Amino acid sequence: RAYFDDGTPLGTARADECRIDAIAQAWSVLSGRGDPDRARRAMESVEEQLVRWDDGLIKLLTPPFDKMEHDPGYIKGYVPGVRENGGQYTHAALWVALAYARLGDGDEAHSLLGLITPVGHALDRDAVRRYMVEPYAIAADVYAKTPHVGRGGWTWYTGSAAWFHRVALREVLGLRTEWADGGRRLVVDPCVPKTWTSYRMTYRHGETDYAIEVRNPRGANRGVARVSLDGQDLPGPGVPLEDDGRRHEVVVTMIGG
Repeated sequence: RAYFDDGTPLGTARADECRIDAIAQAWSVLSGRGDPDRARRAMESVEEQLVRWDDGLIKLLTPPFDKMEHDPGYIKGYVPGVRENGGQYTHAALWVALAYARLGDGDEAHSLLGLITPVGHALDRDAVRRYMVEPYAIAADVYAKTPHVGRGGWTWYTGSAAWFHRVALREVLGLRTEWADGGRRLVVDPCVPKTWTSYRMTYRHGETDYAIEVRNPRGANRGVARVSLDGQDLPGPGVPLEDDGRRHEVVVTMIGG
């Protein structure tokens, strides 16, 4: 993860504390600079050591800081397993989901978003008592220490809400716009679970609605075969956007369809 001033590394496979950190692991993928095989192995290690499905959280690091001689900063001020010190730091958790989407694993990306979404922490009375914060606002952190495992903290005070929106909308549903050839165009490039055979969404451009249907008949995670606008196949993935007040139909067919 880092180096201290004397050259001692922070975050190594042999360390007693902070042996693995989700930020470094995820950014080996997101940076685009990591060796592909090592980056994929890094994400497998996140799954093995940091994702806690039964507790509904993704830890930032493990083991937490406690007694190490070097001072990692204020993070050590939290008791082990609370907030950033070994609990879920939601920014990093979303970067993990984003990294899986960038690897083309829509099943894992979608499942991790399901762990993070506050709605999933309030599906029954016991879950509400454990989470203890609003089920409609992203929590900055989730505790991983007994007896507070699963308790949320710092709602309404985190930029991770914007990251959740970005990962869900742009990376999983695949919806984005871009500027090209002198105009703005709509691009849909999904990374979804294989069980999703289709889904719909509507994009409003000024006074114009673009009704989008994504078809995935062969159960692919990623890959677009063709795009049509109002029944006419387009030469590429981009849909030219025009604010003409009409309703337009966009069909995106994933590979194999």
